[in-house]
Amino acid sequence: MGTDPQEYGAHSQRRPEATLMNRQTRNLRAVQLLSGHRKIENTVRYVGVEVDNALDIAEHIEC
Repeated sequence: MGTDPQEYGAHSQRRPEATLMNRQTRNLRAVQLLSGHRKIENTVRYVGVEVDNALDIAEHIEC
């Protein structure tokens, strides 16, 4: 393919996969477990959850 394996290794794909999983499922806990993060705060930072996204999600949750 002409790409440098150092740029596109398995580890470099972890963040895009986690981000995609979060967008599709909106289940940060599942992303946390699958990513091996101990703290949910790390997962939030890892997948790039923005404050606006978090507020939008919260508005659609029925309590």
